Amino acid sequence: MHMADALISPAVGMAMWGATAGVASYSLKKLNMEADEKKLPLMGVLGAFVFAAQMINFTIPGTGSSGHLGGGLLLAALLGPYAAFLTLAVVLFIQALFFADGGLLAFGCNVFNLGFYTCFIAYPLYRRLIRRTNIWFASIIAAVVGLQLGAFSVVVQTLLSGKVELPFTTFALFMQPIHLAIGIVEGMATAAVISFVMKAKPELSTTNTPTNRLIGTLGLLALLIGGIFSSIASSKPDGLEWSILRTAGTEELHATTALHTALERLQQSLALLPDYNLKNGGASIGWLDIGTSVSGIVGVFIVAIAMLVPYIMKKWRKEA
Repeated sequence: MHMADALISPAVGMAMWGATAGVASYSLKKLNMEADEKKLPLMGVLGAFVFAAQMINFTIPGTGSSGHLGGGLLLAALLGPYAAFLTLAVVLFIQALFFADGGLLAFGCNVFNLGFYTCFIAYPLYRRLIRRTNIWFASIIAAVVGLQLGAFSVVVQTLLSGKVELPFTTFALFMQPIHLAIGIVEGMATAAVISFVMKAKPELSTTNTPTNRLIGTLGLLALLIGGIFSSIASSKPDGLEWSILRTAGTEELHATTALHTALERLQQSLALLPDYNLKNGGASIGWLDIGTSVSGIVGVFIVAIAMLVPYIMKKWRKEA
């Protein structure tokens, strides 16, 4: 559900940048109040894991569409909502900057749609449900709610942007059902990962203090998913692209202003591996796509390093 710049107007894009910046500032303030430096390594490895997991598109049977893990609910369940929102923002920024996945103007929209609803609405719902039911039911319901809100937010943002190619009612009638299906799968995947982590370290839910073994395991999984399993991801359009295709007859809309064009050129010039592929063309070894594998491994390391820089700097300051 990564929106491209062409889907929104500059006014909507800047407004959502402002809203996202406000939530990020508040989250950073709350996170600093916790003063738990031991959470930072877990933020790094989970951010890398979510980056890799988002590369795995799974086919939605009978639709011609695919979906992928958003990761907001998973991060919130393991890190808390404030650290989760910031971690997901870093992941989405790196995707936009280095892989041209999601527009620069639409960055605020993407963080809000994928992060705000899951971290601050779906996660509290998950906490309430898990007290009365089990982790699977709670995860599926919360994931569906978060994704439905995010999908509807996309529809509203395109409406406010004046995208006549995407009539509100028609676009919503495609966006909501397909993201319902994606939400169910995301809920199941979220429950599976949370169950795995809690078995490895049950007290993580209350202390947020990871073990080196857990960090190493999650890091290895991120590398395996990004470097190997990403090559077998579905090539079908994701839920957003599918909905646009069904509504407007094309998977992508074209840039409409000089700002859109300038940002598109800037993004392409900055991208190391645009569309998760090599700039000089793809190559493969059997079923393994070299460009995709390289992108997955590079992305995992960039996200982990970006998240760990504050932790390393604090350690150096204490030792100095």
